[in-house]
Amino acid sequence: MTTATLDSTAIAQFLVDHPQFFVEHAALLGEVKLSSPLTGRAVSLQERQMEVMRDKYRALELRMSELVRHAEENAAIANRFHGWTQQLLRTRVPAELPSAVADGLVEHFIVPQATLRLWKLAPEHADAWYARDVSEDVRLFASSLRAPYCGPNKEFEAVGWLADAGAVRSTVLLPLRAGGTAFGLLVLGSPETERFSAAMATDFLVHIGETAGTALAPLLG
Repeated sequence: MTTATLDSTAIAQFLVDHPQFFVEHAALLGEVKLSSPLTGRAVSLQERQMEVMRDKYRALELRMSELVRHAEENAAIANRFHGWTQQLLRTRVPAELPSAVADGLVEHFIVPQATLRLWKLAPEHADAWYARDVSEDVRLFASSLRAPYCGPNKEFEAVGWLADAGAVRSTVLLPLRAGGTAFGLLVLGSPETERFSAAMATDFLVHIGETAGTALAPLLG
């Protein structure tokens, strides 16, 4: 190897091919000086290696903290979901199930507002509060939803079912289905713009919609 061809790539490859180099020339570890991006001063190869290792450890610690936080959040949601499901199972009167679904979400998930509307109901439920003010547009909208809507309140008709609809800035709209056919719409509302956003995960919302749909299916005609 000549001086003319001795470039950084060749040196790097030489060190890879000769792992015993620094064992045979251990003194170089303290003599070779590198510029530290942390302090700007010249440090030995050993010191620079320690800096790199510390950076890696810090990155791993941050990643681990993030994973722990997500695990704790998921565990908390799972516990809330469990409590809500138990509440539905304890509701023995079918006509009380719509209130159990909506009120349970407010109680267990700390949702500011929640309500729902159903259609295709059995005659004995036709005059109930949960069967009122359902337009054909709402039915078509519910049928068109293939995933929960999470985001700003775009003056949705269904948001008007909430007790304080004027305060709602973000909302979740969940179709309720039985046998693949929509028979209801569950509405969650918050005065916070970012409480329900398009960026949020929807896995648990899908489970909530499926569980609510299963619980309310006995009300159908």
